[in-house]
Amino acid sequence: MSSPTDASDLSDPGPEACPDPGPEAAARRRTGGRSTRIRAQVLEAVGGLLVEAGYDALTVDAVAERAGVHRTTVYRRWRDIGGLLADVLEAAADDTWRPADTGSLQDDLTALNQEVFDALQPDESGAGASLTTALIAASFRSPEAARALTLFWEDRYARSAVVADRAVDRGEIPPGLNTRALLVTATAPLYQELLLLRGAPDAELPRRAARAACAAAKAGVFH
Repeated sequence: MSSPTDASDLSDPGPEACPDPGPEAAARRRTGGRSTRIRAQVLEAVGGLLVEAGYDALTVDAVAERAGVHRTTVYRRWRDIGGLLADVLEAAADDTWRPADTGSLQDDLTALNQEVFDALQPDESGAGASLTTALIAASFRSPEAARALTLFWEDRYARSAVVADRAVDRGEIPPGLNTRALLVTATAPLYQELLLLRGAPDAELPRRAARAACAAAKAGVFH
């Protein structure tokens, strides 16, 4: 798994007063005050409904009602469900997250895997899927969500590359390895076991997968 417009623009003056900027431009608006509050309410509503009821139950009207805003506000700013899902993912990417620096490659990869493991666990409310799982499922139904999810993963892999850089600097692995291959090898078993095979959560899986990827890196597999 972090817009320049005035807050008064959300007062629904009507379509003639506010031409449609397109879903991608609308999803990238950033403002303070009331607009920020409304965006937070709407995106929280999207996440909650998606986890509780799934993609098929996600409608603009349902989001507006849950968020406590006028449906026209949602239509004008996000246009449709695809725009809403894309903005949820953009908001998740708009953060200061960095991978933990534990002092060793294996422990760094374990920490990464633990975050993935935790994100894939069922929602604590008992609603079922986690938000991460629900967004992944929605990306197969919405092209906008699929594009936003790809950008999210690209961002996360780019930020995680420092894990390999630190390992090279410490002399744990030789320089010149394929960082993406290392990271995919470390994290893929979690998605395979928890999402595809739907296996029971194994608390040792994050460390076991990290240990295997670390051993492969030290053996030169990714060079």
